[in-house]
Amino acid sequence: MRIVALPFLLLFVCNACDRNRLYEKNTDFKQRHWVVSEKPSFDFEIQDTEPKYNLYMTLRNESDYPNSNIYFTYYLSDSTGSSLEKKLNTEFLFDKKTGRPLGNSGLGYIYEHKFPLLESYTFQHPGIYTIRYEQFMRTDTLRGVVSVGLRVEKVDHK
Repeated sequence: MRIVALPFLLLFVCNACDRNRLYEKNTDFKQRHWVVSEKPSFDFEIQDTEPKYNLYMTLRNESDYPNSNIYFTYYLSDSTGSSLEKKLNTEFLFDKKTGRPLGNSGLGYIYEHKFPLLESYTFQHPGIYTIRYEQFMRTDTLRGVVSVGLRVEKVDHK
């Protein structure tokens, strides 16, 4: 009986740990590089405008990514296509002094990062929203970028 209950208990614990997550999706780059013409976008729905939300860009890179940082712009728009937010971000993928990779590593040479885009953001209306990314580096092709994504979570007010 204990063996049968164990998978259900693990599923319950995993879901309880991430109850604030509203949306999470990643776009993989098949060739493991981000070409400047690729502009990944993510559509997510906000039904409840009462709580505040945190929006994060997730990025996975290989340890041989040739730069210490990455420049990207994000664009937030609503279902009518109206622009709500736009910002050029600079994020470091490697420690400035040591050159060691930052982020979490699950596969040894691939590191995952979670960069804040908007914190405690209030959506004015329920509906479908879109986040789009553009990379703004000096080279058109960023070798070593495995994927980018979006995570939307409700702010927990404890």
